[in-house]
Amino acid sequence: MDSRALAYFVAVAEERNFSRAADRLGISQPSLSRAMQRLERRLGVRLLDRTSRQVLLTRPGKTLLEEGRKALAALTAAENATRRAGRAPRRLTVAMKPGGDGGLLPSVLARFADRPDADTVGADVEVEVLLCGIGGETALLRDGTADLALLRLPQDDLAGLDTEELLTEREVAVLPRTHRLAGASCLRMSDLVGEIFPRWSARSPGEGPLITDTGQIAELIALGRMIALLPESVARRLGHGLLTVPVENRRTTLLAVWPADRDDRELAAFLRTAADVAATHPAAAGAPLADMSHHIADAADVRTPLRR
Repeated sequence: MDSRALAYFVAVAEERNFSRAADRLGISQPSLSRAMQRLERRLGVRLLDRTSRQVLLTRPGKTLLEEGRKALAALTAAENATRRAGRAPRRLTVAMKPGGDGGLLPSVLARFADRPDADTVGADVEVEVLLCGIGGETALLRDGTADLALLRLPQDDLAGLDTEELLTEREVAVLPRTHRLAGASCLRMSDLVGEIFPRWSARSPGEGPLITDTGQIAELIALGRMIALLPESVARRLGHGLLTVPVENRRTTLLAVWPADRDDRELAAFLRTAADVAATHPAAAGAPLADMSHHIADAADVRTPLRR
């Protein structure tokens, strides 16, 4: 099976319509229909049930869609990795959500640039920080766009990826200034029963707003549309004069994540640097990052440029 036929099938399976799939692929509908017929003959199974109104996947078709997406992603990753290997100067790309580094990255970048093994690993390694949307980190790793990602537990799927715990910090409830719990010094989860929380993906339970960009969080809290449980380092960046209150027994762990088949020296050196910086971070010893019983500082006071 060639990759073109597989890409054609995935397009038809996702669009559930030959005309839309043909437009997406930039080919004629008859050509696409013939390609699907050839693919079914080659595999010896029916992949699609066609009606006048829609295209339905058969059981083998559902299997090919699931596996085909993985195969196409692997081909893209191989392509990107090959191009990356030929780049000069060498580059590491770190993917994360805005504010998703636990406050570690500025120190990690500075120490990596001045590391003792620069002569052996290579002093010309550039680090690019790629900011992405919520849930986009692992996709960037799997398609080869990113070499390393910073993300937090829990995660739905880390198959094929290696991880290292960097930092565990406390979570705080972020509230509008007029909230009924605004005067509390500490909360339990039972205090938050009935509150509206954000949904971080379409699969998340509840009726809260679906968050697709971290910029939405502060605005929706300030408007009284929801509250949020956030890592303390993330809460400090929100601005908007919001209030935060520590929540009893709530902790969150920041991970470094990378493809399991990567064993290059540049990546290993960056991971060592990140682990060393994390080990000396105040939150690593369980200390709060700041006195969070007052209003969050204005975002302009706490943001640090991430690109070097």
